[in-house]
Amino acid sequence: MASGAQSTMHAAIDNKADLLSTHSDAEHAGLSEEEYTHFTKSTIRKVDWRLLPLLGTLSALSLIDRSNLGLARTVGMDHDLHLSIGSRYSIVSCIYFVPYIVFQLPSNLFLRKLGGVHWLASLVISWGAVQLAMGFVPSWGFLALCRALLGAFEAGFFPALVYIITTWYTRHEVQKRLAAFYVVGIFIGGFSAILAYVLSLLHGRFGIVGWAWIFIVEGAVTIAFGIVGWFFIPSFPDQNSFLRPDQTAFVLQRVEKDRGDSVPDVLTKEKLVLHLLDWKLWAVGLMYMCATLPAYAISSFLTIILRGMGWSISASLLLSAPPYIFATVSIMFFSWISDKYRQRAAIIAVQTVMTMIGLFLTGFAPRPGWRYAGIFLSNSGSGGCIPGILAYSSNNIISHTKRAVSTAIIVSFGGIGGIFASLVFRQVDYPTYLPGIYATVACQFLMLVLLAVTTLHYWHKNKSIIQGTAAEPLEGREGFLYTL
Repeated sequence: MASGAQSTMHAAIDNKADLLSTHSDAEHAGLSEEEYTHFTKSTIRKVDWRLLPLLGTLSALSLIDRSNLGLARTVGMDHDLHLSIGSRYSIVSCIYFVPYIVFQLPSNLFLRKLGGVHWLASLVISWGAVQLAMGFVPSWGFLALCRALLGAFEAGFFPALVYIITTWYTRHEVQKRLAAFYVVGIFIGGFSAILAYVLSLLHGRFGIVGWAWIFIVEGAVTIAFGIVGWFFIPSFPDQNSFLRPDQTAFVLQRVEKDRGDSVPDVLTKEKLVLHLLDWKLWAVGLMYMCATLPAYAISSFLTIILRGMGWSISASLLLSAPPYIFATVSIMFFSWISDKYRQRAAIIAVQTVMTMIGLFLTGFAPRPGWRYAGIFLSNSGSGGCIPGILAYSSNNIISHTKRAVSTAIIVSFGGIGGIFASLVFRQVDYPTYLPGIYATVACQFLMLVLLAVTTLHYWHKNKSIIQGTAAEPLEGREGFLYTL
């Protein structure tokens, strides 16, 4: 934002923020209750429409581009690149997550300095180019190289989106928004198998095999959206250019009133070390890993698992979409409940149990129909835990620097979940993948334990504040209480 626009925005904060922070203040400013309500709704609606559809679509492209390996394998890449030999497919699947994990924290820490809009758009265009190039690889080694580059370029994207979204909303608005942004991604991504099937029908056009068309077309689409995103991707509230100054002031003031971190703080080495030494950050990161393990396993191996149940290639691709449609409804329902009743841990626990039930059905039910039903439950349960855990974490931290660190570390653990999924769902265990099922169920038990430990800790800290026995305010903010 230009310096003149920034001056206008800061002036608006000084002149308008206190007037619009509460209902009574709005009345003193000459706003009726109806006018104040309309102003609030119109401002937040404008933010919602600018952030969520575009970021959700870009997230969907990210999910599709990282997960279409299994689809391409199903329609012929396995044979052409000899991926079934040894551990080649596991290596190609796994290598993506190494740079994906390594580069997340540096990207988030320097996001504001790099310029959020330009940095994110350049990442989208870059990984789109790599995705397109995967359609021309001559061997599995070059495919592995492209997957590593894909992981490097996608690394900074998802944690940056979560970081940006959580700076726009109050604590008990955020899960619905994270869920909406996330379900746009998985809903569109749920149809990636059908799209892959359609693209594979181009087999032979211009001498290009069917599986290669999947990468070429989807890569080109990603590049196109990246170019569009360069002009429309939103940044942080204090850097935005799409709201009026009084609307920007209002957004910042509600965040300041809610948790006191509307203005970004300066990152120092001492702060970075302090944030990294917070054990809760690592506990929530492990929870996120446990949630993403089944999500990655389903996205990468769903069509292969369906093939193992006896479905044809076309049926396996087409049957991949319904579990994602069901998941979008389930995720939004539980997120709405979580925000309405201001409960995070209990909702996460319910969805974790859903995941476990689904995994048991998929792994051990005797009939294909019941095993397929298990995929619905495990996919919606694990998918719902992802925005739930992100909201649980963002609700219980203060400051932009800690938000940047925590988001990057937690999402990095999601990358570890992806590596775990690639290693425990092995080719030698086809078609049942029982060791992978056992490992995933064990991780769900671990998540419940970690959830109980962190929630009890937050409850105890809140109790000390309420009773007046705490030595210092929580997270350094007077009046702040943890969300359970």
